[in-house]
Amino acid sequence: MLQIHPAVLETSRLVLRPFREEDAPMMYRSWASDPEVTRFLTWPTHDSEDATRAVLRHWISTGAAEWCIALRQTDAPIGSMGVVDIDEGSGTVEVGYCLSRACWGQGYAAEALRAVIGHLFALPGVRRVTAKHDLNNPNSGRVMQKAGMVWLENRSGFVNNTGVCDVAVYGVDRPLSHA
Repeated sequence: MLQIHPAVLETSRLVLRPFREEDAPMMYRSWASDPEVTRFLTWPTHDSEDATRAVLRHWISTGAAEWCIALRQTDAPIGSMGVVDIDEGSGTVEVGYCLSRACWGQGYAAEALRAVIGHLFALPGVRRVTAKHDLNNPNSGRVMQKAGMVWLENRSGFVNNTGVCDVAVYGVDRPLSHA
């Protein structure tokens, strides 16, 4: 069985680390309570810091593969990235992410996604990493492209906070090793 745990990952500007319960106030204020951030997501906008704290407690207690995206210089949480689905038969891992609106357009999401893709490909059994976005949210697709993913297909009939939507699926395959 493929086990994925949120190891600490570092980039030039970010640290991706497991969430801590004390991240709840910043997560709530910075992105979980912002309806513009959660607009195209599948989980509801949080209506209280307690709701955010409950989610973090669940992730922490279950060892969920959820990373806190934090600024390297300050350790301030600015977003989250996590494994949302695993297909063990094909070795495909799907990831999802969200980022504080104040940090949009600065390359943080693509930087974090590249780090997570690298981590996942270091795990035995992971052959492909995918992500998907609502077609009405093309900026998320650009993040995927900047992280090295390519468009695979469009799919219909998904549900997010906007209702029923169509999505674009992006992916990247593990590089072949030349042993």
